[in-house]
Amino acid sequence: MRLIDEEYTRHPFLGSRKLALWLHEQGYPANRKKVQGLMRKMGIAAIYQKPNLSRASKRHKIYPYLLRGVAIVRPNQVWSTDITYIRMHKGFIYLTAVLDWYSRYVLSWRLSNNLDTEFCLEALKSALLMGRPEIFNTDQGAQFTSDKFTDALIEGNIAISMDGKGRALDNVFVERLWRSVKYEEVYIKNYETVSDAYCNLAKYFTYYNTQRLHQALGYKRPIELYRA
Repeated sequence: MRLIDEEYTRHPFLGSRKLALWLHEQGYPANRKKVQGLMRKMGIAAIYQKPNLSRASKRHKIYPYLLRGVAIVRPNQVWSTDITYIRMHKGFIYLTAVLDWYSRYVLSWRLSNNLDTEFCLEALKSALLMGRPEIFNTDQGAQFTSDKFTDALIEGNIAISMDGKGRALDNVFVERLWRSVKYEEVYIKNYETVSDAYCNLAKYFTYYNTQRLHQALGYKRPIELYRA
């Protein structure tokens, strides 16, 4: 899973077939079925258009994607969220974060040892204490299509936008955040415990928001644009 995570972060378009072949080349024989099972456990899938990529519950409403062609010109115009796999020395955990698209400011984040809805909902409620977006974008995962999650947005009069099936690039700013978190923090550490992961990630997100210069932002810091 550690190897899959690293190669997937480098090349998120790779599916289970090519990842299985890549693992063989690294000296770790694993058939495609095994790789598919590990990818499901990690909550990842290749970024390209294909049927049945999303694992949204059939009883949950799927909302249309509202951001195609929309210019992002101010803070709190669009927020988005996602979940990623975080490896530890032994085992793994999941990380979710809420991001402001305009400033790339990480409004909140949470860790969990399972892919339930509650830690995503906690991150959302924490972010809403800082402001309120006009549009909130997610993928079609069961956590974000759940009634608990969408009801929290509806109650706040926030428009709900969801990525198209298999279109993770609809949420490209969060994908870029995950790459930064992993290359600049996770892959150079070896978290022993969840507490260790939490403390180190807390320091990283403070650095990311308040000190890290972002080339895409004209070498400004997220906090400068979010609080402008």
